Amino acid sequence: MTESIDAAGAALAETAAALYARGWLEGTAGNLSVRLPGGDTALITASGLGKGSLTAADVVEVRIEDARPVHDGAPRPSAETSIHTALYRSSAGSHAVVHAHPPYATATAILAARRGAGTVTFTDLEIIKGLGLADPSKVVVPVFDNHAHVPRIADDVAGRIASDAPPVMLIGNHGATTWGPTLDIARNRMECLEALCQLTLLVDRL
Repeated sequence: MTESIDAAGAALAETAAALYARGWLEGTAGNLSVRLPGGDTALITASGLGKGSLTAADVVEVRIEDARPVHDGAPRPSAETSIHTALYRSSAGSHAVVHAHPPYATATAILAARRGAGTVTFTDLEIIKGLGLADPSKVVVPVFDNHAHVPRIADDVAGRIASDAPPVMLIGNHGATTWGPTLDIARNRMECLEALCQLTLLVDRL
């Protein structure tokens, strides 16, 4: 298990650094996690750290049942851990979660919040295929209200995300979250969501 945790921590640090370099994890924002073998715990990035310089040690093992650290004296996990664990409990295909602030997806989340929209729909765009949906012609992305008390967002996620839901969501005035069977796939889906938002906003401007 130690080797698994070390490898998962290294993968989280590497992926975080790549997203930071793109400007999607500004400051200490954003968080990434992977479900560990056995399925009852996950490894998540620690709170308050810049994502461009993480190491394999800058992660925390948490219980999926209650989002609490497994080990006493562990670093404080991300403030949004409860959202990650809600997704692990809700979606059978969720083994990695990425939360970031890519600019176009975040702008779309802001506009949706201003309109009071609970979803954003994308249709007939080729990049939808990257989300792994049965029907790649359309995706309805849920938009969640942002709350300072993060477990309230997690409760909303648990209530709305079904096992067959699209593996992407937006949080109003905040950012985007994606998930998948592997960390690479969860990251790819973040890139696809950002592309969908970028294309739509550019077309709307025209």
